[in-house]
Amino acid sequence: MTRPRTGPGRAEVVSTAVVVLLVALAVFALWPRSPEAPAAAGGPAGGPVAPQAVAVPDAELAPLRAAAALPPCPVPASAPAGGPLAGVTVACLGAEGPVDLGSVAAGGPVLLNLWASWCGPCRDELPALAEYAARPGSVPVLLVDVDDDPRAALRLLTDLGVELPSALDTGSALRTALDVPPGLPYSFLARADGSVARVDPPVPFADADAVAAAVAALS
Repeated sequence: MTRPRTGPGRAEVVSTAVVVLLVALAVFALWPRSPEAPAAAGGPAGGPVAPQAVAVPDAELAPLRAAAALPPCPVPASAPAGGPLAGVTVACLGAEGPVDLGSVAAGGPVLLNLWASWCGPCRDELPALAEYAARPGSVPVLLVDVDDDPRAALRLLTDLGVELPSALDTGSALRTALDVPPGLPYSFLARADGSVARVDPPVPFADADAVAAAVAALS
């Protein structure tokens, strides 16, 4: 004698389980996820996460350097002073060769501007720095490209028509020496006595007058 069924059969149970599993997977796929925290903050005005610095052969940089037509990197004016820049050497962006930042600063005040081609606020303030540097009696400006692809940096300077002495810090030597916070841009006034002061607050320069005011406040 066959007994009447009192519950779902095995096939029905399996089918139901499959449907529940598929629904669960669909819900999980659509569930909003928390964004991952970036490895480094943007610049003072926000911005993308800094990419890794890229090493590019000088032969590949040669035509880009010619197009940018940057002024020569500064040469040591006197014996290196003490302070955080003593012994800090970076590369020249506009030509082959090193730049001894400690020796350069020993010759007198120098405005160091840390920037990168991927940094939006950096792009905005580069023309202001160039305009300031062209003023009679201005403090020399040295751009220092950090955490960047030098090819992109040279192309940007060419596009903007900014012709300033420029260095390249691929090993974070300057960032480490000055304990630079994450992000860009940042500007520092390096004095002849070896001391270095950061422009604070680190707001991107809107025009040449803003650069002049920042330099005057730290001089």
